[in-house]
Amino acid sequence: MRYEIIHRPSYALGKIELASGEQLQAEAGAMVSMSAEIKIETGMRGGLLGGLKRSVLGGESFFINTFTAEQSGEVTIAPGLPGDIQALELNGESVLVQSGSFLAATPDIEVDTSWGGAKSFFSGEGLILLRCSGYGTLFICSYGAIEQIELRAGEAYTVDTGHMVAFDESVKYSVGRSGGWKTTLLSGEGLVCKLEGPGRFYMQTRSQDALLSWLLPKIPKQS
Repeated sequence: MRYEIIHRPSYALGKIELASGEQLQAEAGAMVSMSAEIKIETGMRGGLLGGLKRSVLGGESFFINTFTAEQSGEVTIAPGLPGDIQALELNGESVLVQSGSFLAATPDIEVDTSWGGAKSFFSGEGLILLRCSGYGTLFICSYGAIEQIELRAGEAYTVDTGHMVAFDESVKYSVGRSGGWKTTLLSGEGLVCKLEGPGRFYMQTRSQDALLSWLLPKIPKQS
């Protein structure tokens, strides 16, 4: 498999070239186009219970599409919102991906839901983090551009929960207030995720929550 990510970072498009017999698994709705040599099948990854778990708990689509190259061909993928795509090469390690940021993966990447507990619940980003592990290529997406930050052992970093995309499983994290209750309620910052290295962390430069809070007051109300 070969891939290229173009039109970054605002309107990223992933161009995936599959050799004969190769496969790619992607979230329902991620496909933009495909060549005639590509066959698509829609199913539930992990069976019925796995699909329900991903959909209800993980915030991901109930269905997942599998693209198979009967001959060499191309598939293009993109996120639902204007944003970026990042390809991560996994060699046995694990990455925790926030709900909605998983886009696609090669078949040897295992995508599992692991409880984020109250940490994720209070972040407003959903109850579940997707644990992606194995050997292969993982494609994550964002609203806005993706910024990668490398944390040294013991190095601390704080990010608004609405800007979370993914981080290595080696990174410790907790969710809390940005300051006192007055700061949390009045600063517009809300809750933050506190990270501690070592490992990589990926954040997005825009927030869906911020977009909605800007849009909703401007929508005319029915009289």
